[in-house]
Amino acid sequence: MRKPVFETIRAQRGKGFTADEVKAVDELLDRLGFKKDEAEPAAAVPVAAVEPSLAATNGSVGLENEKAFFDELRNSGIFGKGISENQVKGLQTVCSVAKEAGWPLAFTAYALATACHETAYTMQPVREGLRASETWRRNHLKKYYPYYGRGYVQLTWENNYKKADGALNLNGQLTKNLDLALDPDIAAKIMVRGMQEGWFAGDKKGPHTLARHLPANGAATVAQMAAARRIINGTDKKDKIAAEAIKFQAALEAGGW
Repeated sequence: MRKPVFETIRAQRGKGFTADEVKAVDELLDRLGFKKDEAEPAAAVPVAAVEPSLAATNGSVGLENEKAFFDELRNSGIFGKGISENQVKGLQTVCSVAKEAGWPLAFTAYALATACHETAYTMQPVREGLRASETWRRNHLKKYYPYYGRGYVQLTWENNYKKADGALNLNGQLTKNLDLALDPDIAAKIMVRGMQEGWFAGDKKGPHTLARHLPANGAATVAQMAAARRIINGTDKKDKIAAEAIKFQAALEAGGW
């Protein structure tokens, strides 16, 4: 069975595989005598670039000094006394996709804080009911099982899985294998597109998007960060997440975002 091999490698490296990498690993497994699975491993699915991008209006964005970013995060205390390897990989993945989308400072800071909270500070995509069994999910999440929350922002409901599949040009791969939403690269792209376009919540005024709550240029205030919680989950833990978003914002500024 090849799937466990791919899953182990993916967990260690903190991201999925390119098509060339899948081919190389498959060739090695051929030589080692591993039998092929009926389907390709989840990590092998390529993901289209995030569109539409804000890059045209924001110019070049991203970390100029990654060390300064992580030094400031360590000093902030968000992750306690230190930052683990998996947390570093998760932060890098989210920052990479935010950079690809041309996101401004405040957008990126709030996405990092959201991912941090929603994944219980692991910065790795998780399933709803983090430590629960699949039997528990089947019995307690009947409203939308098996389309329960997965990822950095807990993608939920069948329609949202279909929307994400189409937006990322996955050609049905996500709806056939819902656990693709746990791949770090795919999870980050779902979060970026979803928060940017307002997939997760709305009201009479329209979708709750990052642009609706946060500035497209410069730093956001604590009040603006707190209001942005409506993008994901009403007002739940809005003040706590806003306080951490301000710390992420400071770290991004220290890193030259």
